[in-house]
Amino acid sequence: MATSARPTTLNDLPDVILSNIIAAVSDVRSRNVAALVCRKWLVLERSTRTSLTLRGNTTRDIFMLPTCFRSVTHLDLSLLSPWGHPLLSPRAAADNDGADDSTLIAHLLRHAFPSVSSLTVYARDPHALQLLPIQWPQLKQIKLVRWHQRPQLASGDEFSLLFQGCSQLASLDLSTFYCWTEDLPPALESNPVVASNMTVLNLLNASFSEGFKTDEIRVITKCCPYLKDFKVVCMFDPRYIGFVGDEALVCIAKNCPKLSVLHLADTSVLSNCRSESDLDEEGFSIDDGKISVSTLIEVFSGLPLLEELVLDVSNNVRDTGPALEVLNKKCPKLKLLKLGQFHGISMPIESKLDGVALCQGLQSLSIRNVGDLDDMGLIAIGRGCTRLAKFEIQSCKKITMRGMRTLASLLRRSLVDVRISCCKNLGASSSLKALEPIQERIERLHIDCVWDSVEEIENLDGCVEYGFDLNKANGGEASSHPAGFGDAFGSADDDLMFNRKKRCKYSYDLNSVYVEVNGHGNGFGERTWDRLQYLSLWIAVGELLTPLEAAGLQDCPNLEEIKIKVEGDCRLWSKPSERAFGLSTLIRFPKLVKMHLDCGDIIGYAHTAPSGQMDLSQWERFYLFGIGHLNLRELDYWPPQDRDVNQRSLSLPAAGLLQECLTLRKLFIHGTAHEHFMMFLPRIPNLRDVQLREDYYPAPENDMSTEMRAGSLSRFEAALNRRQICD
Repeated sequence: MATSARPTTLNDLPDVILSNIIAAVSDVRSRNVAALVCRKWLVLERSTRTSLTLRGNTTRDIFMLPTCFRSVTHLDLSLLSPWGHPLLSPRAAADNDGADDSTLIAHLLRHAFPSVSSLTVYARDPHALQLLPIQWPQLKQIKLVRWHQRPQLASGDEFSLLFQGCSQLASLDLSTFYCWTEDLPPALESNPVVASNMTVLNLLNASFSEGFKTDEIRVITKCCPYLKDFKVVCMFDPRYIGFVGDEALVCIAKNCPKLSVLHLADTSVLSNCRSESDLDEEGFSIDDGKISVSTLIEVFSGLPLLEELVLDVSNNVRDTGPALEVLNKKCPKLKLLKLGQFHGISMPIESKLDGVALCQGLQSLSIRNVGDLDDMGLIAIGRGCTRLAKFEIQSCKKITMRGMRTLASLLRRSLVDVRISCCKNLGASSSLKALEPIQERIERLHIDCVWDSVEEIENLDGCVEYGFDLNKANGGEASSHPAGFGDAFGSADDDLMFNRKKRCKYSYDLNSVYVEVNGHGNGFGERTWDRLQYLSLWIAVGELLTPLEAAGLQDCPNLEEIKIKVEGDCRLWSKPSERAFGLSTLIRFPKLVKMHLDCGDIIGYAHTAPSGQMDLSQWERFYLFGIGHLNLRELDYWPPQDRDVNQRSLSLPAAGLLQECLTLRKLFIHGTAHEHFMMFLPRIPNLRDVQLREDYYPAPENDMSTEMRAGSLSRFEAALNRRQICD
């Protein structure tokens, strides 16, 4: 009697193949699920895990330190609990009634993770920098995190401790490490071997009040001649002594000719990127920067390996088109370009492209505060930069929906990531209408929730009607064009962008441009954003979220993540016009599971408000009301702040509303909270991970009114861990 053969399963694959399959899984929870299948899969998953973030309390639960992740090369210790408390310090040991066990903890970490070559650590005091790096002689990459105040040490001492224990260090990330700009240069000078090995240096830190000066940049680039990735926050304002101008740019190009990534950003851009107080009506700053076109040409010519370039300055850099044309010729590998306060980047004459429109290899382009960029310049960018997958435009006041819509039509094959902000002619409705040509392809989107109406857009007075015909191709029928754009859309570019086997028809009026393929148009009745996975919104304080659907985001079947940033001074409001902000309206997005709700830039009264106004607890009730209706699994929440007392604290109404999010698994509150408010949260049945993070400058040192003590946080974590989780 023949027996039926056992069906072949995934587990029958050879171990080598199965190991490669599991190693290719990047999602952490999916890997954890795979490890629960059987012991064989557990061993394979643990042996192929290369990145790990620890979240436990090492001081209290050091015996629970995992020892099965022997292949981990990247270890993140910046999110240990209690967040922001010293990991290794004599003071921490004394608080636990023991000897100085910092050295013991450091050795246990080395024993558990022997293969670490990349480390991220919250270094609140220099003790961690003295003990941790020496545990891994092969350490090549390190990221330091600190939101608290800098310890009282001489300039350079803190980094000297780090460099003495990391002789092979090649990458240093200080983008979230509170320090002084004068701390790094002397440490690099006193450790020339480490400095000469450095290839990656990230100094884009918003905590620097003035940024790096010319002399400091000269020292850094001279000490690190083999840098390939250099990101630094600078002071470009010529009113300051030591400002960054022509001299500093030339110095970077001469000292570090192997750079492939160069990001230079002004301090004002990192601190408040939406600020327009220093700009005139057209978008020009009051003063011009001390950066000349000839210097830009010299710099671009000296950096032929550039793949990413960011020049985000605060003062006018005029007539930059010729320099950008040289950039295209001298840097053929350039893929990412971000320009701030650069003018004249695209000024097409007749059918000739110029400036940034000639950078045909660009895949990501971001432009900010370009005062003379109009629709024609934007259309030229769409014609020339045909490979753009990401496009960001900010504070360009001459751009209208017509120009943006034409750009989207031209780039409909490649564009999947768009950010539109601070453009006075592009509110929510007009931005979404402009993106209709790519609404079936776009995956990531940011818009400002400025509630204009489509009727207002269609009846704009004084808007230019473009008469050129987008149908025309080489050998096509003649059509009317505006002066100077005779064959703008009849070039070989069309052959590359459009499938010539299909018949494409464009209307003459860019206010209602649409495409018909094989005679079937979308008609714009179907407002479905099929592939949209990430949505970012900016909204002013007091405004409602409810008009979002009417603006054009009715149907986003695959939207998984949303970020909402609310900004403004609620002290100027007596109360909102409605009871709730409108989070419950997001229930129409069935796959929405992750939310960032950032109210950190809302300014108000943390304590008793004046008569006729609401304190921050009532504003929190307004913004969080209805959040329990959503099926969120992850939530990052920034409470509003009272700058007078440097307080961002979770209020009682906020804690009560958050406990209604019954599907939450992860909750990160970027502020402080009273312990008894936090005890509301264990009532969420599947909540696995909760943390208070004061990740803002300056993080409070000792705020006894908001239960930030280690004991309070430990009691909360114990209550959270005592619960039974169904899965």
